[in-house]
Amino acid sequence: MSKDSPTLLTVRDAAERLGVTPRTLKYYEERGLVSPSRSEGRYRLYDEEDLKRFGRILRLRSLGFSLHGITEMLKRPLESVDGSHRYSQESLQQIRDALAQQVSALDTRIEAMRRELKEAQKLRTELAPDLEYLERRLAGENADVLLEQRRNARAAAAAGPSAKRRKTQDEAAPDAAEPDKSA
Repeated sequence: MSKDSPTLLTVRDAAERLGVTPRTLKYYEERGLVSPSRSEGRYRLYDEEDLKRFGRILRLRSLGFSLHGITEMLKRPLESVDGSHRYSQESLQQIRDALAQQVSALDTRIEAMRRELKEAQKLRTELAPDLEYLERRLAGENADVLLEQRRNARAAAAAGPSAKRRKTQDEAAPDAAEPDKSA
């Protein structure tokens, strides 16, 4: 290679230099955080800019930032402030706004999923007695008896919990017509 062409490293060499596994580098590429060049044989080749970007990703990960947060951070340039590289207030605000928008979209999705789950649970509750009836019929139980049980169950459900409570209380009360035999 000439002195003018940049040094390109293979996945293994780049991973060794960064102290990570080749799979880590491939994972970050799959997530769209890095786009290495390719050799004619389609091997990944990393230049110094790729390694700097990986270094930045690894530092941010070590500080506990999520990959979604890092993706937003990588979209913004760092600025030199007192000899170190930092985000400007404007960049910080843009990162914050992008992440807040993602959180809001996720909250909306979560709420939609909760509604869908509630509807699915309701449908499951409605289908369960039908399935039970069919399984019992297939097991050889009498259709007329099963249908009568279904009618009684529907009538009890339509009567509501107050009718069930009254029936339970009536069953618990001693029968006044029956004399007390304990005396």
